[in-house]
Amino acid sequence: MLRTGGLREPRVDAVEASAYVVPTDQPEADGTFAWTSTTLVLVQVRSGEVTGTGWTYGSPACTTVVEHDLAPVVVGHDALAVPAAWERMRHALRNIGRPGVAGMALSAVDIALWDLAGRLLGMPLHRLLGPAQVEVPVYGSGGFTTYDADRLAAQLGGWVHEQGIPRVKIKIGEAGGSRTERDLDRVAQARAVIGPEAELYVDANGAYTVGQAVRVAERFAPYDVRWFEEPVSSDDPEGLAHVRSHCRADVAAGEYGFDLASFERLCDAGAVDCLQVDVTRCGGITELRRVAAVAAAHGLQVSGHCAPYAHLAVLTTVPNLRHLEWFHDHVRIETMLFEGCPEPLGGALRPPAEPAGHGLTWLPRAAAPYRVR
Repeated sequence: MLRTGGLREPRVDAVEASAYVVPTDQPEADGTFAWTSTTLVLVQVRSGEVTGTGWTYGSPACTTVVEHDLAPVVVGHDALAVPAAWERMRHALRNIGRPGVAGMALSAVDIALWDLAGRLLGMPLHRLLGPAQVEVPVYGSGGFTTYDADRLAAQLGGWVHEQGIPRVKIKIGEAGGSRTERDLDRVAQARAVIGPEAELYVDANGAYTVGQAVRVAERFAPYDVRWFEEPVSSDDPEGLAHVRSHCRADVAAGEYGFDLASFERLCDAGAVDCLQVDVTRCGGITELRRVAAVAAAHGLQVSGHCAPYAHLAVLTTVPNLRHLEWFHDHVRIETMLFEGCPEPLGGALRPPAEPAGHGLTWLPRAAAPYRVR
C-alpha cells in the first residue's frame, strides 16, 4: 500500500545530511594511503512520516553539497520519480564538477531516494528494482600493509575458516611500491593461512609502475593469485591493459569512477577483466545499473567496491555481477551504526525479505559520539 498520507503523489519534504568520523580499530594503510579514521556521510530524505536513508564515505564537505546544491532540486518533487530527481541533481552539479565530493553527495541522495521509494511502496528495495539473483557473493577485504603476521592470519583465517567466505584480498604495494619483497612475503603468508582452495586476491592501489607490476605478477605464480586490483593507477588505462596482457590474474579497476565516461574508458582500453563500481561514488543506484550495462556491452562482469550494505539490494539486480567487497572498515561501521545488517552465509549475502526499502535502520544514539557535522 502506498504510504502517502492521503496524497496521490508523495512529495519529498526534506533532505538532511550529517557526517560521522569513526576511528579505525587500529592504524591502516595500503600502497598509497594511510588512515586512522573513516568518515561516513549520511543523507536522510523525508516524505510525510516516511524517511529514506543513504550514505557515502567521503569528506564532511559532502553535507554542504547535499544541503546547498542538491536538496533544492529534490524537495517538493515526486518522491517516486527517482531517475527524474537524479537528472536534476546531475544538472545542478554542472558548474561544480561531478567527480569527487559532489559525486559522493549525489550518490548518497540517490541511495536515500530509492530507499524512500521502497518504504513508501511497502516493498523491499531489491524487489522494487527487480532481482536477477537471490544472493550476492562476497570476498573478505582488509589485509592492510600495517598488519603484522598475527593480525593478518587472524583476519584471513576468520573469513575463510570461520565465516566460510571462500575468497579474500590483501593490500600490497607497500610504501608506494618500494617494499616488493615484503609484499610477496605477505602473499605467501596469506596463501598458507587460507589453504589451497580459497581464492587469493591482491590490491596495489595503483602503487606500482607498469613494468614493476608485470614483474611482481610473475612472482605470484606459486601462490595462485586470482585477482590483481589496480596494479597501476586507474588514470592509466593503457598501463592497466599492458599489465593485463602480461598477467595470469584477472586485472580489476574502477572504484574511482564517477561517471559513465570513466567506466567506458577503462572498458574500451581493454584495461580490466572485471569492472569495479562503487555505488557511493558513481552516482548511486541509478547510475550503477547503467555502469553494469556498459560493462555488459564489453562482455565484462562487475564487482561492488566496499560499502557492502549500500550495494546489497542493487547488486541483486545486476545479471553480470561477480561479487561484492566485504571491506573490514565499512562492515565494522555499518554494523555499528545500522540495525538489520544480514551476515554472509556460505560466502554470500542475501537482502532482507522485509522490512521495506534497503531494510536497515539508522541508529542515531550509536552514531552520536562520532558526529562532526
